[in-house]
Amino acid sequence: MIKKRLEKLRLKLKKTDMDAILITKRENYIYISGFTGTFAHVLVTQNDAVLLTDFRYASQAKKQAEQFEVVEFRGKLLESLNDIIKSKDIKTLGFEEDNVTYKKYISMKKNLKVKKLQPIDGIVEDVRVRKDSEEIENIKRAVKIADDAFSHILKYIKPGVREYEIALEIEHYMKKKGAKGISFETIVASGCRSSLPHGVATDKKIENNEAVTLDFGAVYNDYCSDMTRTVFVGQPEKELINIYDIVLKAQVASLKGAKKGLLGKEIDLIARGIIDKNGYGENFGHGLGHGVGLEVHEKPSLSKKGDVVMENGMVATVEPGIYVDNLGGVRIEDMVVINEGSPIVLTGSTKEIIVL
Repeated sequence: MIKKRLEKLRLKLKKTDMDAILITKRENYIYISGFTGTFAHVLVTQNDAVLLTDFRYASQAKKQAEQFEVVEFRGKLLESLNDIIKSKDIKTLGFEEDNVTYKKYISMKKNLKVKKLQPIDGIVEDVRVRKDSEEIENIKRAVKIADDAFSHILKYIKPGVREYEIALEIEHYMKKKGAKGISFETIVASGCRSSLPHGVATDKKIENNEAVTLDFGAVYNDYCSDMTRTVFVGQPEKELINIYDIVLKAQVASLKGAKKGLLGKEIDLIARGIIDKNGYGENFGHGLGHGVGLEVHEKPSLSKKGDVVMENGMVATVEPGIYVDNLGGVRIEDMVVINEGSPIVLTGSTKEIIVL
């Protein structure tokens, strides 16, 4: 897989005027090299692939990055980079502008012996956007862990339990089931707080007759999952039941519509149209979804501004929601793989109304 990823990156590189690209973003060098340590500088040219790291990770890098020449530096980083630049005859070097601080850029510009230091935007991310079979298997495992955690937590949610206790139980369970960690800070928002799209867990106690929104994800082999379900403790308000039905219809329709060839904004419009038609357009203020992979938020975007054309192998969330102040909210989120006219829904948890 690494060999194919390098080939794809080199095709992108060939279309530029750069001799090499310097990769420093962790998710990007994991993807392109297989090395999972927390420190590396990767240089890729049309003929060479070099991974530069320090003593802490040299042995690990040699085992994981088999397609790469691994160089361990013990002195100054930029001096070691210059040695590689000279040996590979690199004149024009691209760097990841979104991952390099201004201070580091000034230092590189001053010390690296290249004719041109050129910022690049998303060249590796553009390769990452279509997942290969190995990536999808890792994502499936992360999704399954989260699905199992949802089934587990339903037995735990009851009046008197605090939101953060629910979040902790979800996270503990996922790690017991093999998760490396959590994809993001777990959201548990109950009662009126469920109207907060990103209402992370607080010390609020669950009460009778209120909604509880759970949004969480697992990390497996560095790949993320992301799911949301809204459940009810006791008998919810009739308006919330109506909202749930609308969100579910919008979510199912947009899942079916997540097809190859459509723009992200066209899929977003499927859900938005249903919600707007039912009078809650102003209460759906975020995008329909986002790509998921090594990062929990990456390309493609399924939103009003989503201008990426869907292609087979892209993985994204579909998560419409309606949020009403002083009442509560509902969000339902699954992960989907774009697959011609038959999108593959990865999330397996039920979406029928659950009243605990």
